[in-house]
Amino acid sequence: MIYTVTFNPSLDYIVSVEDFKLGLTNRTRSELMLPGGKGINVSTVLMNLGIESTALGFVAGFTGDEIVRRLKEMGVKNGFIRIPEGISRINLKLKSIDGTEINGMGPDISSENTQKLMEQLDGLSEGDVLFLSGSIPAAMPDDAYQKIMKRLDGRGVQIAVDATKDLLMNVLEYHPFLIKPNNHELGEIFGVQLKTREDVVPYGRKLQEKGAVNVLVSMAGEGAVLIDAEGNVHSAPAPEGTLVNGVGAGDSMVAGFMAGWMEKQDYEYAFHMGVSAGSASAFSENLATKEEIEAVYRQVAGR
Repeated sequence: MIYTVTFNPSLDYIVSVEDFKLGLTNRTRSELMLPGGKGINVSTVLMNLGIESTALGFVAGFTGDEIVRRLKEMGVKNGFIRIPEGISRINLKLKSIDGTEINGMGPDISSENTQKLMEQLDGLSEGDVLFLSGSIPAAMPDDAYQKIMKRLDGRGVQIAVDATKDLLMNVLEYHPFLIKPNNHELGEIFGVQLKTREDVVPYGRKLQEKGAVNVLVSMAGEGAVLIDAEGNVHSAPAPEGTLVNGVGAGDSMVAGFMAGWMEKQDYEYAFHMGVSAGSASAFSENLATKEEIEAVYRQVAGR
């Protein structure tokens, strides 16, 4: 089975506004509402590729009800734990000004509810796949990923981690199967600027030395690099296309890589699938469909 964890899921309210002006009333030109959060994005892309997963995490209030309703409507299984107080967050994403968003806080998560999630994850075993994606809510201990991986250590669960800085570094001793920093996050870890695909390779290897099995580095318009478990370097420029919506592109890359790996157990194919899925989502209004990913894959693999 495949599981994703989203500690702080959201309703993403994605709008475009013509000629946005501060201090004035602005009216939307388009609007869309989707269940959001990095783990949910991974589950959605996996579903689009025909791969079943179960989304785990916490929901609260009427927004939590709507997140669950929309996931069921989409066909994504979930085992979210309901928090009795507070509401799941709404994130406002303004497409008209790239990268501009206002993200909500989300509910407080008690130690009792955290323990419920840990008990859910205790059911994972050999051959299962787990995605840990995104930040830890302020109300939770910042070593939550570390505790999860320690509990699962030695069980044969393949774990993909998409997190930043200490959250990422603290899990490397438990040998995550895949980590996916972007070049800025990788540079921040080591106090350097990484601008080219060649630049990232020695620092990706440093993360392998610390315990990561595969290191996938996304670089937006510069492309991506994979340093695989066998020490081989795979590098690809960004596919040709028009950036429409960068939200979820990194999550799509992680989902595409793992989908490719599970299908063929081949790192080059998995890398190409990751690049294709990430780029296809960036070129789309929503998270990429199977057809969109396949179209980009033909470009990536045909080089």
